Amino acid sequence: MAVNLVNVENVSKVYGTRALLDGISLGVSEGDRIGVVGRNGDGKTTLIRMLAKLEDADTGRVTHSGGLRMGVLTQHDSLDPAATVRHEVIRDLADHEWAGNAKIRDVLTGLFGGLDLPGFPQGLDTVIGPLSGGERRRIALAKLLIDEQDLIVLDEPTNHLDVEGISWLARHLRERRSALVCVTHDRWFLDQVCTRMWDVQRGDVHEYEGGYSDYVFARAERERIAATEETKRQNLVRKELAWLRRGAPARTSKPRFRVEAANELIADVPPPRDSSELMKFASSRLGRTVFDLEDVTVQAGPKVLLKHITWHLGPGDRIGLVGVNGAGKTSLLRALADAARSEGETQPAAGRIAVGKTVKLAYLSQEVGELDPNLRVLEAVQQVRERVDLGKGREMTAGQLCETFGFNKDKQWTPVGDLSGGERRRLQILRLLMDEPNVLFLDEPTNDLDIETLTQLEDLLDGWPGSMIVISHDRFFVERTTDRVFALLGDAALRMLPRGIDEYIERRQRMEEAAAASAPAAVQKAAPEKSAADQRAAKKELQKIERQLDKTSEKEAKLHAQIADHATDFEKVAGLDAQLRELAAEREELEMRWLELAEDA
Repeated sequence: MAVNLVNVENVSKVYGTRALLDGISLGVSEGDRIGVVGRNGDGKTTLIRMLAKLEDADTGRVTHSGGLRMGVLTQHDSLDPAATVRHEVIRDLADHEWAGNAKIRDVLTGLFGGLDLPGFPQGLDTVIGPLSGGERRRIALAKLLIDEQDLIVLDEPTNHLDVEGISWLARHLRERRSALVCVTHDRWFLDQVCTRMWDVQRGDVHEYEGGYSDYVFARAERERIAATEETKRQNLVRKELAWLRRGAPARTSKPRFRVEAANELIADVPPPRDSSELMKFASSRLGRTVFDLEDVTVQAGPKVLLKHITWHLGPGDRIGLVGVNGAGKTSLLRALADAARSEGETQPAAGRIAVGKTVKLAYLSQEVGELDPNLRVLEAVQQVRERVDLGKGREMTAGQLCETFGFNKDKQWTPVGDLSGGERRRLQILRLLMDEPNVLFLDEPTNDLDIETLTQLEDLLDGWPGSMIVISHDRFFVERTTDRVFALLGDAALRMLPRGIDEYIERRQRMEEAAAASAPAAVQKAAPEKSAADQRAAKKELQKIERQLDKTSEKEAKLHAQIADHATDFEKVAGLDAQLRELAAEREELEMRWLELAEDA
């Protein structure tokens, strides 16, 4: 029988006059893998902070089992800015100890791309203070995952990770024995990792068995049975379920939810997009040419990112763009955008970009553009246009589009300066769509958006007629909104991937394996060859040094114990401390010799 780790009993939390959580009772047991979903501001983060005892409940109580080992990743890390990555993540472990630990090697390679932390100026000895928020977050995650815990609590762990990093994290968490509670809007990740879901809505928490796909079905079924007045939300859920059931990429091969009930529920739901109809409408708005790239080279300063690219973006094309960080995804979009804004006058370092005469581009960058903080939400949207044409006779007012994006009538009169980061992101997308573009570039559009807003954005894009390029680490969003995937693998080329992101992950793994296989050969070629006798001698001395290091560690432990026993005898403590310093110097010499011999062996 699974041991209960955490109990949440009749817990409530009120902010101002709003009951964020109202009489919640939940439990986390050994082996649980729980995903927490819900709209931004509905209390997901508050719930897990109370569960971890980082925040007190107004009423009710939270109890932990005795001796519970818990690791928590919050949205704000507590890393020492003056410390190095080595000190925070590996602590005082000697090089031979952590390098010989398969778990530590796996975490460092999975989160940073290598044991030497490529991309960090001084590797493990990089000082944390000047690093970006994303880099600090990966360090905090690595620090947590290297330890052993009974329960891991993660708040948005996939933020700032690329597609490969998210794939690695999902595999790592599946293989751990720890229980898990995780808040994330990454639906692919939820499907891969979680076996239960908590849906936080209007002060209550609804529990569901299974991962995200099962949750979508169960929620649609519950809303259908309850015959709620939220017809619009229900239809969105049913549409997403239809997409999941009809063979979406990267789903589990055998969906766990009840097939007959699911098929009945979606019998009258059409496919998410009528691609041929959208293509016709896009062609009428755009003509034959959108972007034609011929032998194009893209640079960022002196660095060449892409070479000799010949590519055609046609009317109605919906492209997902994936690739390693720094490979040139954003730089490619900027080059296209510069050519569009200058009507073909601005060109890349080499080659030529031809731009269609009717192209009207909207570019959502990763940076949230500044708006007048005193403007109301509705005013900021109406500033662009009062109404928007969605094609096929569909039209929406600025107020209706605001409601679609989660800005209810009260929220529409909120000053822009009072909005959260996620709300500003939503407003930015709204303003872009109100300008009726026929080409959309979306660079990380899912940042700071909750799952419900993402499904609404996907639904809106389903009927949007035009050409689109999406850069995103959110696999679900890319697969849901685009028809083809292209990849930048870091070799200055652009490739189409018929099997999408699964093929990208496979290719990247093969590249890393090939690099790992060639590295030792290159080192061996560069270094003078060691004879078999020399290698045997090095291995023998290595084993001897490892035994000496173990004995030194035992002596240090005994000295620490003696210092604790004689804490009030200052003369005795001084003598023991001198011995301890001698041992530390001896250990450092042994470790340096161990590292030298490791290369020879």
